[in-house]
Amino acid sequence: MPPRRPVTLFVGLMLIASPASAAELGSEDDLLSVDIHAFASQGFILTSANNYLANDTTHGSFQFSEVGINFTKNITEKLRTGIQLFAQDLGPTGNYNAKMDWFYLDYRFKDWLGFRAGRVKIPFGLYNEINDIDSARVPVLLPQSVYPEQDRNYLLAQTGAELYGYQRLQSLGALDYRLYGGTIFLDATASAGSPFQVENFNVPYLAGGRLLWETPLDGLRVGGSLQMLRLDATLLVNTTTVTIRAPVTIWVGSMEYVHNRLLLAAEYSRWYVKSDSSDPMVFPQVSEIVSERAYGMASYRAAKWLQPGVYYSILFPDVDHRVGRANIQHDVATTLRFDINSHWLFKLEGHFMSGTAGLASNLNDNAPLTALQRNWEVLLLKTTAYF
Repeated sequence: MPPRRPVTLFVGLMLIASPASAAELGSEDDLLSVDIHAFASQGFILTSANNYLANDTTHGSFQFSEVGINFTKNITEKLRTGIQLFAQDLGPTGNYNAKMDWFYLDYRFKDWLGFRAGRVKIPFGLYNEINDIDSARVPVLLPQSVYPEQDRNYLLAQTGAELYGYQRLQSLGALDYRLYGGTIFLDATASAGSPFQVENFNVPYLAGGRLLWETPLDGLRVGGSLQMLRLDATLLVNTTTVTIRAPVTIWVGSMEYVHNRLLLAAEYSRWYVKSDSSDPMVFPQVSEIVSERAYGMASYRAAKWLQPGVYYSILFPDVDHRVGRANIQHDVATTLRFDINSHWLFKLEGHFMSGTAGLASNLNDNAPLTALQRNWEVLLLKTTAYF
C-alpha cells in the first residue's frame, strides 16, 4: 500500500494554523509574508448496483479523500504567485501521491489585460476552476456529464500560459475573457483489464479560451468555452506496437443566474474526438465521435447553515447512438449542504441514475457496460474542513 504520510502532513498543518479565513506568515508588508489556505475532505460512496468512481461501492467505499494546501503571495502590486500541493484517493487513482496541483506567476498590467504562466487552471465552463474547492459549491459532485470526476487530472489545469482580462461595458455589463495555450503532462498508464499497455502518452498542444458576459440584468451571466488539443500515444497490443493520434475539440455554452439566495445554472456541451492509427487492424481508426452533455442545476441558501441543491444531468457518449443502457446516462441528484461553522461542512447527496454510460468496466470486474444494471442509485456523504 502506498505511504499515506502526505495526509498526515496536510492535516497537521491545518491543525496548527490559526482559525481564520486564511493563515498568514509574516506581516502584510513583509516580503516573506504568505497567505495559506488548506483543506481536508473524507467522503463515502454507496451504490445500489454498479461500482461507481471507486472499487466495491456496492458495499460502501471510503476511497474518496482529498487533501490540499496552497500558498499565495503578492510580490508587487501587479505581480502575484501561488502554488497548491494536492493528494487524493479516489478508487484506483491518486493513492495519496502528493503533486503540484497548480502553480503560477500572474502579472496584471490593467484590469483588461493580465498574463499568467505555470500550471494554470483551465477556464472551462462555469465551474471547472472550483472542481478542487468543495467549500465553493453545493454539490458533492458537479454534474458529471460536463465535469467528469475521473477526468479531473486532465481537465483541471494545463502547463503553459494564459492571457486574461475584465472589461466593463458601462450600461451593457462587462466581459470576462481568458485565452490559454500549453500542454498537459499525463502518466503513461492503462486501466486494469485493458487489452493494451500504454508505452508513451503526451499532449503536443492544447489551446482554448472562455468568454463570459455579465449582462445588464444583475446576477445573469452567459458565455462559451472552447478547447482544442491532441493526444498522442504509443500502445503495445499483444506484441504489436501501435501509434495513435487523437485530435479533440470541446465546447460548452453556459448560463448562470444568481439572485439573493437562489442560484440557477445550465450548460450544454459537445466533445468531438477523432483518432488515426498506424495499424487499423489492431487499433481501429475513428473518423469522428461526438458526445452530447448537458445539465440544469439549482441551489438555495435556506439558512446560514443549510443549502439544498438539485440538478439533472444527461450524457450521450455518441450522438449517433442514443438507444441502450450503455449509450446514455440520466442523473438526477439532490444535495443537502450543512455548514457546521465557517471552517467545517458536511454534505449528503443522493443520485438516481438511469443508464451505464460514464461507468468504468475495470471497476466492475471488466463487465461490458451493456451487462451492468440499467437503473441504480448512489449515496454520497462528504465532510470537509478548510481555512
